Amino acid sequence: MNPPVILFDPAPRTAPLIFAGDMQQRFEALGRVVGIEESKTGKLAADLVDATLPEATAIVGQTDLDAARLGRAPKLKAIINVEGNFAQNVDYAECFRRGIQVLSIAPVFAQPVAEMALGMALDLARGITRADRQMREGAEQYGLAGARDCFILRGALMSFIGCGNLGRALLPLLAPFRPRLLIHDPWLPDGLIRELGAEPASLDDALRKPRVIFALAGVTEENRGLLNRARLETIRSDAVFLLMSRAGLVDFDSLLDLVAAGRFRAATDVFPEEPAPADSRARQVDGLLLSAHRAGALPRTLAAIGEMVVDDLGLILHGLPPQRLQPARAETVGRWRNPPGRTYAPGTKL
Repeated sequence: MNPPVILFDPAPRTAPLIFAGDMQQRFEALGRVVGIEESKTGKLAADLVDATLPEATAIVGQTDLDAARLGRAPKLKAIINVEGNFAQNVDYAECFRRGIQVLSIAPVFAQPVAEMALGMALDLARGITRADRQMREGAEQYGLAGARDCFILRGALMSFIGCGNLGRALLPLLAPFRPRLLIHDPWLPDGLIRELGAEPASLDDALRKPRVIFALAGVTEENRGLLNRARLETIRSDAVFLLMSRAGLVDFDSLLDLVAAGRFRAATDVFPEEPAPADSRARQVDGLLLSAHRAGALPRTLAAIGEMVVDDLGLILHGLPPQRLQPARAETVGRWRNPPGRTYAPGTKL
């Protein structure tokens, strides 16, 4: 019996980035892998993809797959996106019609980004980075004078805007602080939000009331630019706002304007343009804590991508359901508008 053919087209990721230890050997042991060598230089050439499709059982990567290409892949059982998005370059309806499983490694980033969100919230609430800079400049203030606008997270009113993989990873990290938590997520029923230990909230309440606001939703066709200037202006002046998902959720220029004016403090791990230009205004805004889209990009996290792929692809090839990856859902996959990610080489100067 011929081994299953696996097309490997992971750009912008690479095999060395997502496979650690013996994981690449385990991956290649699943079948005949096409594209390992060719993927070292970027996205696979169209002729290689088209030549492989008739025999392909699985595709690992972000290959463009319209109906015509899918029609040339009669044996295809699974498509695994290792970038983290459900990009709009796949004919999902045709996949669902044929029973082709479409999966994403998005859950792998939830825990590390959640930890970064907590760290940045603590930094904003207690002025950690700001106090460090002041002391290095010889402008520190001791005791209460240096902490008048600081607060503790314990017992604070907080909100999530969106509660998917990231929100659910953040929930247990916040539990020791015993916050009162509001969640605004139109994709979740009120009963489930209450089961998560939170209170369902309107978008207005999720912005206007809390001391700590976590913007965690991915970008969809319905919520692109959802947090516009008018909505951001409702945030209370002593609040902190953390943008941890995608920049497209927010009117970014308005966010910069309001933080620069001292309306509230904020943190962001994402930007409308990445790498952020050297003259980006975000670099100059006092009161804005910056992170270069690095919250999820840990070596162990990226290595876990390969592990998840090997585990679930092995199950699929044995006729069993995947357990670790996130499946595309017919009701929502066409709505996602998250931009494709980018992978930067170590030492990249932004």
